[in-house]
Amino acid sequence: MDFAPEGPSAVITPQTQTHRFRRARAQREAWTQPLFRAKAPLRVSFAGGGTDVPPFPEREGGLVLCATINRFAHGTLRPRVDGRVRVESLDLGMAIDYGADEHVDYDGQLDLVKAGIRRVSQLEEPRGIDLFLHTAAPPGSGLGASSALMVALIGVLRDHHKLALTDYEIARLAWEVERVDLGLKGGLQDQYAATFGGFNFIEFGPGDVLVNPLRIRPTTMYELESNLLLVFTGRTRAGDHIIEDQTQRYEDSDEDALAGLRMQKTLALEMKEALLRGKLATFGSLLGVAWEEKKKMSPRISTPVIDEAYDEAIRAGALGGKVTGAGGGGFMLFYCTPGTRHKVAARLAQMGLEEAEFAFEETGLRTWTYVEG
Repeated sequence: MDFAPEGPSAVITPQTQTHRFRRARAQREAWTQPLFRAKAPLRVSFAGGGTDVPPFPEREGGLVLCATINRFAHGTLRPRVDGRVRVESLDLGMAIDYGADEHVDYDGQLDLVKAGIRRVSQLEEPRGIDLFLHTAAPPGSGLGASSALMVALIGVLRDHHKLALTDYEIARLAWEVERVDLGLKGGLQDQYAATFGGFNFIEFGPGDVLVNPLRIRPTTMYELESNLLLVFTGRTRAGDHIIEDQTQRYEDSDEDALAGLRMQKTLALEMKEALLRGKLATFGSLLGVAWEEKKKMSPRISTPVIDEAYDEAIRAGALGGKVTGAGGGGFMLFYCTPGTRHKVAARLAQMGLEEAEFAFEETGLRTWTYVEG
């Protein structure tokens, strides 16, 4: 149907009035649709990484010491009435669109999101939605970005479907989507860190995870922030080869890999005690020991660039440091003696490693609903 033009001198016909009314109502409904939002923090891991990767926790029990930081994965969900699902990744500059009841293949196009939506759809009837996603670090950065994104996604889907999920259930569901449904290699700490937030000492056993929040004194936390330096190596981890190699060496009873993994548990305990007692010089030194033991787990964990950066940081005043994730790239974390952090940062900047400012984040997954008044 054709409508009359809507300029200043246009004739207002009944058809034009109806068209304007429908358009205004559609615009009003779009503005008044609820927005479901979520944010989940990224994390830095101090010790124990690798002991949360199966089959180690089932056989020997894993221990991880980690803390969340003020970098987040964000999710926004807006309901639709047409039964379509549209997902837009602001980081990747990618969007997908499909019917809520359609079978969707995992083809490399936002598979993480598709798998999360599919898993929740098994709990509730599929619905049309618009999803907007953004993360403060790319996958493979070593900060648990992919898992934080999955936690944020489950957070908005939970609220939209009014599901009664506890924090443990959210973290477990996020882990199942990544590791079981998609078969992505990795451990369990990232999903639990993003969901619970803060400083945590996490225990992993056969079919069980226990998150122990740590009561770190504020002065200890502030001093730790002042002396820790987070830098980006310039590249992310490529693929799952490091984790696969580490797991195979454990399965083959490689002596170095076994020693490195088991020492991670001891160091996680010692570093937890140092944090609780405010012994940060001890904590900083143990951070370096944790890195030396981590490298035993696989020769692929470090690279010449990482080795050189570590040596230069120590010479400039760092007590110890390590890669924050599986290795091969991503972010590195250094503990610097008081008064030397700027020198370490300057030396690493000369090598092309960019400093990333951060503070600790004490809250995990947050969700809220907003309706335009």
